[in-house]
Amino acid sequence: MRIASFGFRSLPPSKGSAGADKFALEFLPRLAERGHQVTGYNRIYPGQEKGADEYKGVKIVYFKTIPKSGIDSLIHSAKVTWHIITKNPADIVHIQGNNALFALILKIFRKKIVLSIDGVEWEREKWSWPMRKLVLANAYLAVYSSKYIAIDNVFTKELFEKKFKKKFEFISFGSEIKDAADTNILEKLGLEKGGYFLFVGRFIPDKGLQYLIPAFEKIKTDKKLVLVGGSPNPTEFEINLQKTTDPRIKFPGFVYGDDTVTLMKNAYAYVQPSDIEGLSPVMLSVMGLGTPLICSDIKENIFIVKEDAYTFEKSNVDSLAKMLERSLTNRDEHTKLAAQAKQRILKDYSWESITDQYLNLFQKA
Repeated sequence: MRIASFGFRSLPPSKGSAGADKFALEFLPRLAERGHQVTGYNRIYPGQEKGADEYKGVKIVYFKTIPKSGIDSLIHSAKVTWHIITKNPADIVHIQGNNALFALILKIFRKKIVLSIDGVEWEREKWSWPMRKLVLANAYLAVYSSKYIAIDNVFTKELFEKKFKKKFEFISFGSEIKDAADTNILEKLGLEKGGYFLFVGRFIPDKGLQYLIPAFEKIKTDKKLVLVGGSPNPTEFEINLQKTTDPRIKFPGFVYGDDTVTLMKNAYAYVQPSDIEGLSPVMLSVMGLGTPLICSDIKENIFIVKEDAYTFEKSNVDSLAKMLERSLTNRDEHTKLAAQAKQRILKDYSWESITDQYLNLFQKA
């Protein structure tokens, strides 16, 4: 089968990468391993250079875009759509995220489309009111123009089915990370095994760092708080986060690949303070590695962790601070929960199984 895929930033992940890139990293090479001809479409921002033309059997095509959130995706998707129409004889076009307009255009040109939706985008605080309405309109367009849609969160699936009176496929993210030897990233960042709490992701209001930083500042510990990631175009929100004067809080910037795995494996605990989340690929990876987890009590997180993590009241700095303290004073309990989580997650969330499910959907399309 010839498969084209877009809606992520970069394969392999690069600066500004997020959940869609993690999905592409795990999913597309597995398709290639099974003998399918796979093309992935990368974005190039100003100051970036084109990378390799192939990654683990996946052909990579590059298109330039601009460094403006939302607009960058539209420009890139427009260029990709034209390329697929004119130059790529794909049997299936797999699209992630808010690209329903381009899905419709491709459908008009008789391309077979499968969409992946990972959350209720119109509720995200990063969007202005006009953009939220545009994103909601995009959701309507996706639902009524595309027959094959996979949603990675059961609650989002239920919401979509209730709102749009239509059935959707549920296909989750995976949890397991391919074996990787520890790198020298701890030494490079001046960290010790078990000597830090960790967060990896985008620095946007949805992710809750505005609660994590003041919560950590409240507790007495010699452990550090390491906040990995950010965005390629820092907002005022992100700039303000980095104004903390607590010397224990570190902002190492973007970290990728095996370095990220090393940080996750060796953290004292991972913290996910999100206000809004889908089926978090980072949480699944952390649990698959057996790292103790602290997360907000939103229903999407609870669905994943069950009773195998410490949870705190969403948006509550004091509640989060108490969970950080609890982790510090109840290490044996927390590591026991992590071991239970690892056993369950690796059984229930396998990337090989997810690849099987998507291939079944591709065959239907």
